[in-house]
Amino acid sequence: MEKIEKQAITAIRVLSAEGVEAAKSGHPGLPLGAAPIGYTLFAKHLKYNPKNPNFFNRDRFILSAGHGSMLLYSLLHVFGYGVTKEDLMGFRQLKTRTPGHPEYGHTVGVETSTGPLGQGFANAVGFALAESMLAAKFNKPDMELVDHYTYVLCGDGCMQEGIESEAASLAGTWGLNKLICFYDSNRITIEGDTSQAFTEDVKKRHEAQGWNVLSVDDGEDIDAISAAITLAKAEKSRPTLIVVNTTIGYGSPLAGSADCHGAPLGAENLAALKKNLGWKAKPFELTPEVAKHYQEIVSSLSRYENEWNKTCKAYKAAYPEDYEEFNSWVKGKVPELTEIEDLWKFADKPDATRNTSGAILNKLSDILPNLVGGSADLAPSNKTYMKGKGDYGKASRTGRNIHFGIREHAMAAITNGLTLHGGLIGFCATFFVFSDYMKNAMRMSALMNLNVTYVLTHDSIGVGEDGPTHQPVEQLVALRSIPGLKVFRPADGKETAAAYASALNGKGPTCILGSRQNLPCYENTGADALYGGYILADSEKEVPDVILMASGSEVQLVMQAKEKLDAMGIDARVVSMPCMDLFEIQTQKYRDSVLPNACRARVAVEAGSSYSWGRYVGLDGVCVTMDTFGASAPADKLFTIYGFTADNVVAAAKKAIKNAK
Repeated sequence: MEKIEKQAITAIRVLSAEGVEAAKSGHPGLPLGAAPIGYTLFAKHLKYNPKNPNFFNRDRFILSAGHGSMLLYSLLHVFGYGVTKEDLMGFRQLKTRTPGHPEYGHTVGVETSTGPLGQGFANAVGFALAESMLAAKFNKPDMELVDHYTYVLCGDGCMQEGIESEAASLAGTWGLNKLICFYDSNRITIEGDTSQAFTEDVKKRHEAQGWNVLSVDDGEDIDAISAAITLAKAEKSRPTLIVVNTTIGYGSPLAGSADCHGAPLGAENLAALKKNLGWKAKPFELTPEVAKHYQEIVSSLSRYENEWNKTCKAYKAAYPEDYEEFNSWVKGKVPELTEIEDLWKFADKPDATRNTSGAILNKLSDILPNLVGGSADLAPSNKTYMKGKGDYGKASRTGRNIHFGIREHAMAAITNGLTLHGGLIGFCATFFVFSDYMKNAMRMSALMNLNVTYVLTHDSIGVGEDGPTHQPVEQLVALRSIPGLKVFRPADGKETAAAYASALNGKGPTCILGSRQNLPCYENTGADALYGGYILADSEKEVPDVILMASGSEVQLVMQAKEKLDAMGIDARVVSMPCMDLFEIQTQKYRDSVLPNACRARVAVEAGSSYSWGRYVGLDGVCVTMDTFGASAPADKLFTIYGFTADNVVAAAKKAIKNAK
């Protein structure tokens, strides 16, 4: 290692420790130990251009161990991304570009929000998956338009999370050779030495999962790290894990101990760190020699984009139609789905919304050639297999159906990464009850405002004989509580079409819940479902006697109840509420037109928890819902047992009218 390189690495270490110290909180241990990895990658191997950080053919770097965020911020600072000295000084403070954990869309150069351990690793698998699919689609024998690597840095914590094992297994199965993972093996977590809870052989596990595994015994040896990266890039059939033995808190008096994992070093230990490493620059500054060294590196980085632009020019000339399609994919162009009549046409007969969802998905697969996705081993039940579109795998990168296996958590996080990469439209699917396995990744979708579509079928006690382990009750409330996540529970095919239109023409993630049992079609459903809630069957009076609200399969109950109430001389309005999230963003005028304040007699009907409905039924209203688990029995019997009948809705309506007087 040259002297200037050692000083450059020291700069990263000191800047990171200073940022944590200024904030009086954070994680200095990982940045101090892993700085040589970051420097070696950014200075010698990573293909990027900080002047245009989003140029498409760049390599991606993901810090899965997001608690070590000061390492990433220091790298972005010294390598010219525009993260300033003031940003480093304002680490973890409001209105700076350096939040406690990396946030996508907030800091230039951050490819994905990380922090929940293992999520970033699974995202990285999604990035590499997307690269392989796009390369297979657009690369030519004489010209590679898509050719880049995904690098991810993990720690001991990431390796202990189940999602890492799930995602690593898929990456190995798929042979994602453009994926390179650094394992910062410092053998320390918050509670102390990893020997207390983590003694498995990580190398052998990944070898068994189909990975190429390399080792760097000394984390200070940047030549060895660089050589390992070169070997990893030479691997053509497997992803690579580079295990780098590092010392947490390197250079400080707390080196090697858990004391520096998640707390500032303290003023005395920070001073000792600088002395031990021979660092004499002012706080948050570089020495002139180190500043010049980084400037020289940064000045040459535009060559990567320049080379790709030349490739694009030649590709456009040789393959103009393919180049136009590539640009369309990258720009994320989606036609206005409300204008495609065929998506809204369904036979006038009862059908399960999982079936209508499958029909729509297959129509969309013809309209959107970059629509890709799959299920956690449930495609035949979820109806998410795109016919004639092929199966993705090591031997067939052009297949658009992705088989995730029984790995719900990794599936969702991988789909996040695929979406973040750009160029593809991703969806994934499972039974609704198993969204519990996926929830953290779904939350990350919402945090990052990603257009991921989650198809979640078997949405209630309508699952029937499988029993309460498979019958979702509280899941609707859980997902509706996530800010920015649209949750659609459509009542028929046209409402299902609206759900897909909202998902693909809108912003942010969307859940589309499908029924197992057949549901009737309604004449008045359609694009109005894009309002989230709308009048499906109106009353005769300006102010109805009672408002009946429902979503999904229970819409048929309130429609039946309305007929019974009308026969009794009770004027009822039926409101279908497929997506509360969309209804809440409509104008107050519109919401009042659907749910007028003058009508306090309201009934909400849904085969799930009552908690979502309080703001709509008010103090006088009645909920026909369930706050218990289900049972194993045929679906029709369960609906009767738990009170989901038209007669019970009628009784609830009468009670609500009485309460409102």
